[in-house]
Amino acid sequence: MQNPTAPLNIRMGIISGIAVAILSILYAIVLSIGLLTLPSPDLPIRNPWFTVMEVLILLIAPAMVVFTVGLHSWALADRKSLSLLSVTFMSMCAIVTCCVHFAVLTLSRELIFTEGTWSRLVFDFQWPSVVYAMDILAWDIFFPLAALSAAGAVHGAGLAGVARNLLLASAALAFIGLAGVPVASMNIRNIGIIGYVVLFPIATVMLSIVLKRDAARGAG
Repeated sequence: MQNPTAPLNIRMGIISGIAVAILSILYAIVLSIGLLTLPSPDLPIRNPWFTVMEVLILLIAPAMVVFTVGLHSWALADRKSLSLLSVTFMSMCAIVTCCVHFAVLTLSRELIFTEGTWSRLVFDFQWPSVVYAMDILAWDIFFPLAALSAAGAVHGAGLAGVARNLLLASAALAFIGLAGVPVASMNIRNIGIIGYVVLFPIATVMLSIVLKRDAARGAG
């Protein structure tokens, strides 16, 4: 997918868009295995699947930021305010979620934390907990704002138009997932997973193709 004649910023967008898709596919596979191997649907996903998911999120979030930077470079001048907003909101999403998952990955198993009765209220991905609330902030508020802004920055019809609609749909699903908080239903919140694990990566692949095509035209 890479075009060696394209400017570096566009190549970054192309490569990171593909990386987001590949990593998201791996995440979806691991998530599915983790859910299928649960002894009870009420229990959290167990290791090693949980740890692998944490590591994948730490890779996916920065790749999403790099993709929005590439999109910002490609956007038309009158849409760059929207693409800049996308970079900003996606960076906020990445910072919050990386802090959450790195803390869970490195601290949640330490004896000083696990022996405390309050540990579940901080580290467990079961509502309510501190890490769950922060992750909702990242993926159901900052992410949909980033996807919505990115959709507004995308110009053109055809493949670009389909990608724009997918970005809008991913934002809508993530916002719908936010409704799970006031009703304390994380099943509703899980609707948002379709937005950022399925629809958004498909959009990044499509836009990577668009960026590659436009870069080739510019070089010609």
